[in-house]
Amino acid sequence: MLRPMRFSDILPLIGFFAVCFATACSGAVFKPGDWYENLAKPAWKPPNWLFPPVWSVLFTLIAIAGWLAWRQVGFGLPLVVYGIHLLLNAGWSALFFGLKRPDLAFAELVVFWLSILATILLFAPVSAAAAWLLAPYLAWVTFAGMLNYAIWQRNREAGFVRG
Repeated sequence: MLRPMRFSDILPLIGFFAVCFATACSGAVFKPGDWYENLAKPAWKPPNWLFPPVWSVLFTLIAIAGWLAWRQVGFGLPLVVYGIHLLLNAGWSALFFGLKRPDLAFAELVVFWLSILATILLFAPVSAAAAWLLAPYLAWVTFAGMLNYAIWQRNREAGFVRG
C-alpha cells in the first residue's frame, strides 16, 4: 500500500528527476549530426522531431517510477538495478552517435533492455504502479533496438559503419 505523500518526499522526487535529466543529457551531448543523417534508414523510422517529446515523457515516467519504488523500499537492489539501467541508457548515445558504432550500440542495447526488464520485475512486488510506468519505456526501447539493428545492417552492407 502506498503511503500518503509527505513534504519530505518532494526533495527525493526532485532528485529522481535530476538523475533522469542527467541521463537524458547524454542524448544532448552525443547528437545525431550529419553522420546519422547520411545513413540509410528503414521507411518505418519515425521523424526526428518525435524523439525528444517521446523521451521527455519516458524520462518523466522513469523518474516517477524510481521515486515510487524508493518510497516503498528505500535504496536496495531494485534501485541499484534502476541506476544501472540509467547508466546503460546514457551509454547507448555515446556508442551510437559518439563513437558512430551501431554494432556496439546494439549489443549494449540488448543488455540495456534486459536491465529495464529486470527493473520492472524488481519493482513489481514493491510497487505495481512503478513497474507499469516502465512498460512504455520497455516498448520504446524494444522499438529503438529494432531501429538500431536495421540501421546497422543497412549501413554495414554499404560499408558506412563497422561491425
